[in-house]
Amino acid sequence: MNCAGCKGKACHRGKDCTEIAEEVKEEYKDEVLKLLRVSTRIESRYYMQKTRIEELILYAKEMNYKKLGVAFCIGMQKEAGIICDVLSQYFDVSSVCCKVCGIDKSHFELERLHNDVEAMCNPLGQAKILNHEKTDLNIILGLCIGHDILFTKYSVAPVTTLAVKDRVLAHNPLGAIYSAYHMNKLMIKNEKH
Repeated sequence: MNCAGCKGKACHRGKDCTEIAEEVKEEYKDEVLKLLRVSTRIESRYYMQKTRIEELILYAKEMNYKKLGVAFCIGMQKEAGIICDVLSQYFDVSSVCCKVCGIDKSHFELERLHNDVEAMCNPLGQAKILNHEKTDLNIILGLCIGHDILFTKYSVAPVTTLAVKDRVLAHNPLGAIYSAYHMNKLMIKNEKH
């Protein structure tokens, strides 16, 4: 498959170029079909009208979720507080910081940014706590690459991402492809590596 390289996008007009459409259709039933219906309804009714946070609230309400979890990076403490305040108007919200449990990096012989005591990020701990809280939906807010993957893997509740970590581009990783400077750094120029 190379959908990114396809110029025609005949699928957009209903053509199955994969030969698995019938198999995939069978998977959309029960809870999976409900998830699809709710997300498609929000897209259809509020296209280019609602922010991602507004869509998140609509989605969680329509799914009848009562308790949301927020797994956030300590560097986004302020943003996490604001988002939890907003979400708490509609839902019971639990939040957990990436440094939860305060496990020193030396315990797993992890590389450090500093020479003194340095707590590691703990995505498994974040997932375990939100699993214990019995959240209906978990939200990632600025977890590092890899930490977000581990959190998603170990979360019992479904996971959505509100913001990703990109320290260079103000948490907007797509900024790299809109900038000639960053694109030049990203593209390999026939160099052997």
